[in-house]
Amino acid sequence: MSLHELSSKERSTLRAAAHSLKPIVQIGENNGLTAAVLKEIDHSLTAHGLIKVRVAGDERENRLEILEKICAELACVCVAHFGKILTLFRPEPHHGHFLAAAKPALERSRRDPKEDYTPKKLAAAGKSIKDKKQKSSTPKGNDELAKPRKKPAIPVRKASGQIARPSTRSSARPATRRTGSALTLRAGRRK
Repeated sequence: MSLHELSSKERSTLRAAAHSLKPIVQIGENNGLTAAVLKEIDHSLTAHGLIKVRVAGDERENRLEILEKICAELACVCVAHFGKILTLFRPEPHHGHFLAAAKPALERSRRDPKEDYTPKKLAAAGKSIKDKKQKSSTPKGNDELAKPRKKPAIPVRKASGQIARPSTRSSARPATRRTGSALTLRAGRRK
């Protein structure tokens, strides 16, 4: 399996899952990739599925050769190669939980532009705007018809011809000032 067989979303998910991992296997600079190291990487990939490997040495070309050899012999995929750290993944059925977040969610049904918009609250209740409109167009019950309606105020004309505005104060009690309040205590008017 090559690097191109993983989608970018899958690689991103695997990199996120491997972020907290520490390198399990270390490949030395002197001996390089030996059969024992390959066997240990194979065992770790079988057990964990997603591992990090540290490769000693400063030559980038050498690390890329080691990476290609590991991927070819052990049927694994390189998820990331940052500096001397290689992140490897072997896609097996029991390691599918790593890629579970990368799989697309159930197809969300997109609203056709010609359809009416349904707000979230109505959609959660299993209703639509059409249901709401039908309810409002139904005749009202007897108790709603029995309620008295407010009559609109008839404008009154003053002698000057202007329309008098209705007062906002209730005419039940006149506005009185409290004696001794801050409004009546002005300089010179104190008792």
